[in-house]
Amino acid sequence: MTKREAMKLFEDRKVRAVWDDEKEEWYFSVVDVVGALTNSENPQVYWRVLKKRLKSEGNETVTNCNSLKMRASDGKMRLTDVGTMKQILRIIQSIPSPKAEPFKQWMADVAATRLDQLQDPELSIEQAVADYKRLGYSDHWINQRIKSIEVRKELTDEWKRCGMKEGMQFATLTDIITKEWSGRTTKQYKHLKGLKKESLRDNMTNVEIALNTLAEASATELSKQRNPTGFPENAKTAKDGGSVAKAARNQLESQLGHTVITSEKASDYLLPDKKEKEQK
Repeated sequence: MTKREAMKLFEDRKVRAVWDDEKEEWYFSVVDVVGALTNSENPQVYWRVLKKRLKSEGNETVTNCNSLKMRASDGKMRLTDVGTMKQILRIIQSIPSPKAEPFKQWMADVAATRLDQLQDPELSIEQAVADYKRLGYSDHWINQRIKSIEVRKELTDEWKRCGMKEGMQFATLTDIITKEWSGRTTKQYKHLKGLKKESLRDNMTNVEIALNTLAEASATELSKQRNPTGFPENAKTAKDGGSVAKAARNQLESQLGHTVITSEKASDYLLPDKKEKEQK
């Protein structure tokens, strides 16, 4: 399966999905769907109980559900139950929720939008911008974030070219870059900001995003020039890329007189109307 990861939003709830290029079909995380429909504090348990009941009833939908690796809250790729639109629609029938009908329409819109995006790739960027605006981010922050996504994609493509594998190797290389320029691993950085399941990059300030983007862009260019082979050489290149941003950070902080690595997170700088909504 040639697949593309995506994160969709249903009423501000994140739903992980994978697009299959060959079948031209979406696979949605069942746990995320359950969470969006039920607002359960533990959708994994809800799905586990529901799955057992449906299996005992001989429900073929559950039996035919696939498991795919999706990015978990800790950034690692983990196996999770997924379903096609048809399978998800059948599962929804077993979940009493007033959100069932709106969710069905949302899924139809997601499918239609993806087909349009295949014809015009710029629509994918427009969708990402719209999603961030719905979450309350400023236009300036969104522009920075979209650029960082482009840079990150180029870096991971370069890692693949050099024989690195998604999952543990990608995560370790990312940690090397992050620690070199920020002085913290990804886990330590998230702890500083008080994050658990949230994305670190979605909770960086403009300056932090700029430095992280510089680090990853530098690592990409160095890799293209060096053509590293094996993990140790790729790790050295990643560290050198991070050191470029580290130098920029040190110079900026010497002028400012304080660190730019901050505990601030998205909720600290969302647009005013979004903050008011959250406070209510």
